[in-house]
Amino acid sequence: MGGLARFGVSIEDDLLKKFDGLIAKKGYSNRSEAIRDLIRKNLVEKEWDEKGEVAGGIAIVYDHDKRELVNKIIDIQHDSHDVIISSQHVHLDEHNCLEVVIVKGGVEEVEKLADTLRSLKGVHHCTLARATTGEKL
Repeated sequence: MGGLARFGVSIEDDLLKKFDGLIAKKGYSNRSEAIRDLIRKNLVEKEWDEKGEVAGGIAIVYDHDKRELVNKIIDIQHDSHDVIISSQHVHLDEHNCLEVVIVKGGVEEVEKLADTLRSLKGVHHCTLARATTGEKL
C-alpha cells in the first residue's frame, strides 16, 4: 500500500446520516475506513465481471443420509481439484451437513462448480461467496 491521499466528497445530508448509521453499526472507526471498504468491494465485483482469476467459498447444506448425493458431491470435488484448494465438512445435526469449499480459479470455472453443486437433488442450500485473490486490490 502506498501513501494516503485526501479528497473531498459532496453528499446529501440524509444520505450522510444513513452512511454514518451504517458506519456505527458495522463498527468502522471512521468514514475513511468505510469508504475504502466500499471501494474494495466494488473492485472485487469488477474482478468477477471481468472473468479473471478469483477466489471464494461455496457453502453447501445437504442431507448426509442420502449416500448417492454424498458420493456425487465427493466425485464433483475430485473432478474439480484444479479449482478447489480446501474444504471443510461440519455435521450440523443428525441429518444435515455443511460443506465449505474454498476455491481459486477462473470465474467461469468457479461459477460452474457452484451451479453444479447447487443443482444436485438433495442439496438444501448452496451459496457462492465472491472474494478476491488480492492481486488487484
